[in-house]
Amino acid sequence: MTSRRFLILSAGMGSGHDTVARELAARLEAAGHQAILADVLELLPARLGGGLRAAYRRVIERMPVLYAGIYRVFFRAGGGLRPGSAPLAALAERRLLELTERHEADVVVSVFHLAAQVAGRLRARGTLAVPSAVVMTEFEAHRQWLHPGNDLYLCHTEEIAAEISKETGCQAAGNGPLVDARFGECMPAALSARADRWRRDLSPEGRPLVLLSTGAWGIGSSLARTARLLDRAGYAPAVLCGENKRLHRRLSALPEVRVLSWVEDMPALLRAASALIDNAAGQTAMEALAAGLPVVGYRPIPGHGADGVRIMARLGLSSFARDEEELLSSLWALARPGTTRERRIAAGRAMFRSGAISPLISLGIREPTTKGMGQPR
Repeated sequence: MTSRRFLILSAGMGSGHDTVARELAARLEAAGHQAILADVLELLPARLGGGLRAAYRRVIERMPVLYAGIYRVFFRAGGGLRPGSAPLAALAERRLLELTERHEADVVVSVFHLAAQVAGRLRARGTLAVPSAVVMTEFEAHRQWLHPGNDLYLCHTEEIAAEISKETGCQAAGNGPLVDARFGECMPAALSARADRWRRDLSPEGRPLVLLSTGAWGIGSSLARTARLLDRAGYAPAVLCGENKRLHRRLSALPEVRVLSWVEDMPALLRAASALIDNAAGQTAMEALAAGLPVVGYRPIPGHGADGVRIMARLGLSSFARDEEELLSSLWALARPGTTRERRIAAGRAMFRSGAISPLISLGIREPTTKGMGQPR
């Protein structure tokens, strides 16, 4: 197949979208194509993108109830007149067209919902002459991801793909999450040795190691309380604080909590653990599933995090604990060897497909579409 240029639009909202974008670029390049990475927030004028990033982080950290309200109004489906991201998307259209022309891109690929709106609007009007694909990074296909002008959606599961196809009329496929192959590989000696070191360092007494994920920004609620609960129940709790130095300092004062900053060797750490407690259904949860580590959703962040955690559990990929009793019950079943653990591991690994990006590579160039009205549903 002739080498093609893929313009991949991500957004620096935490690290999940960028991680998927880099993995997608690596797979495209391994297949003989070219990949250009760009941040859709940088296409907005007057440093608006940086302001949006800072505002989102501040709200999600300090005013989660406010973000839950914003999510209900702007993101979730609903009847009647609903505000959307169309005005914001319009501000990035000219620069996206310029970027596409400058790099002579053959396909535009969005891995962030605002980018999906920008490209979908342009494609619907016939202004963007090359195909527009969307790689979903969430389980919840909320309305800001969806635009009928896009040519293709790649999703975590077939169920999500069917929902999107019904809602938008677009082609959609359940290709599985895009995760670095190191997470899913068999346990070579070097990886096993590194996992053993993590286990000895974090649980020298031999307790089952349980990781608490807070994302790149280190966002979570009642982390100290949860860690104490796990410690009393016989587990070795370790909180992944990401780049949040303040959270790291605060939790480091607690003797029963193991505290980690940004971790480079996540494949080995995940293999060392017995379970992951997750609050967002994001990339760390996907990496855990690929590594064969059971996931329990607990105290999810508002909005897409809460919806994603519940959808993962509904699909049988994780458990969702609504309170401390359910958390301990889930860990009792999943953090120790047994049929429940093995079935959950098998369900998670079944999500990952060989040839996950094949539909994207084979996406043909067609005439610009006129379907859609340029607004999210």
